[in-house]
Amino acid sequence: MHIAILTFDGFNELDSFIASSILNRLRPKGWMAHITCPTAEVTSMNGVTIKRQQPLEFAADADAVLIGSGIRTRDIANDADIVSQIRLDPARQLIGAQCSGTLLLAKLGLIGNLPACTDLTTKPWVIEAGVKVIDAPFIAHGNVATAGGCLASQYLASWMIARGASVTDARNAMHYVAPVGEKSEYVDRALGVIMPFIPDENAALVTRI
Repeated sequence: MHIAILTFDGFNELDSFIASSILNRLRPKGWMAHITCPTAEVTSMNGVTIKRQQPLEFAADADAVLIGSGIRTRDIANDADIVSQIRLDPARQLIGAQCSGTLLLAKLGLIGNLPACTDLTTKPWVIEAGVKVIDAPFIAHGNVATAGGCLASQYLASWMIARGASVTDARNAMHYVAPVGEKSEYVDRALGVIMPFIPDENAALVTRI
C-alpha cells in the first residue's frame, strides 16, 4: 500500500507529518507513506524546508492519497496548472483531505454535493466552492474522506488503515502513538469517530489490545 501525502509550499507540518508517521507504522506490512510535492523542496508555514519523496505525478499511481493543508492552499486550488497535474480515482484509491485540503478536493470535483469537513478559516472558501460544510472532525463517503482541525489527521490516518488493512491495525497504530497513561481513551476516541464510516466486513475484524 503506497500512499501519497500531497504537501505544498506553506504546508501545515501537523497535517503531513502526523499522518505520515501513523501510516508508516504499517511498513512491516508493506505500507509506505510518501511526502509528495510539485517541487523538489517545499517550505512549511513555519519555515521548515523538506525534500520531497515523490513528485506530484505519483498521486495518480498511489493506492491512497491524503491532501494536507497550508497557508497557500487557496492559491494552489486556483492554479489550473497544478490542479491539472493531480489525477485521482476514487473508484480505485482511498482519498482523504484535511482542512484547506478539502478546498483542493472540491476544486478537483471529488466532493460534489456531499457534506464535508474543514477548518474554520477555510470554511467560507469551501462553501463558496459549493460544498456543504458540517461541524464535525471527520466524515467519509465511500472512498473519500475529509477532516477538520490540525489534530484530525489522526482520524484520516486511522480511517485509511482501517479501510486498507483492518480495524485492528488501526487500533494498534493509534495505541503506539497515543500518550502513555491515556492510550485507551485516545484509541477509543479515534475509533469511535471513524467506525460509522467503516464497511461491515472491516468493522467485524476487531481485536482489542
